[in-house]
Amino acid sequence: MNPPVERRVRLTLHYDGAEFYGWQIQPGVRTVQAELETVLSRLTARPVRVAAAGRTDAGVHAAGQVVAADVPARWTPDALHRALNALLPRDIWVREVQAAPAGFDPRRHAIARAYVYRVGTSEMAHSPFHRRWCWPVRAPLRADALAEAASLLPGEHSFRAFAKAGQPERGDRCTIHRADWVPWQEVGLAFHIVGNRFLHHMVRYLVGTMVEVAMGRRPAGDMAALLAGEAGFATSPPAPATGLFLARVDYPGDPKRTEPLDAELP
Repeated sequence: MNPPVERRVRLTLHYDGAEFYGWQIQPGVRTVQAELETVLSRLTARPVRVAAAGRTDAGVHAAGQVVAADVPARWTPDALHRALNALLPRDIWVREVQAAPAGFDPRRHAIARAYVYRVGTSEMAHSPFHRRWCWPVRAPLRADALAEAASLLPGEHSFRAFAKAGQPERGDRCTIHRADWVPWQEVGLAFHIVGNRFLHHMVRYLVGTMVEVAMGRRPAGDMAALLAGEAGFATSPPAPATGLFLARVDYPGDPKRTEPLDAELP
């Protein structure tokens, strides 16, 4: 039997989204996918296309984006790992390269995705070491209101009200496994959410609405009304992209992970 001529690999990426126009290739703008495919194509001396677990928007960061690619079999995961990190721009870093089954699809095969959204509530949030990766707000937030709003999210719900665009082929129902607000050092608060799938801009609309509730700008009951799809209710504007991180993507057979969702965040 002849040895395989190529192998499928699974990459786990970190990237600072501030200077990218999102994940997906678009003409005339800098994207994470384009940078990664350019380097992979250079290393393999052939065009390489990649598939990702999700398409992060302009300005959104990642500490656990998962990507699949087919490369010549002579490239071992360790060798490819070293070569990619030697050539990629400084705002992309490959944390890990693993061999993957031939049919591995990072989007379709994912069983859970985790996001972290950081809101800065202290003066520290305006430091150049923090404001690049958070939403600095100048008003105090009621932690009890945030906790109450987040407690409504676990379970299966329609999140149509919290989506910029629907997904007709997949519907608008998502199952949320975890949703809570936790302290973020001395800088502010972080929203941690884990679910089987997310709609476009869903986390940002959730955060934007919860923050307005916690500021006293809208009634606490609005969250339940929006989840129930009641007429006459609209979300608040979405939270800025700067505070959002794709923190992790989980797959069947992965080792159980117990570290905090923000363990690899700046």
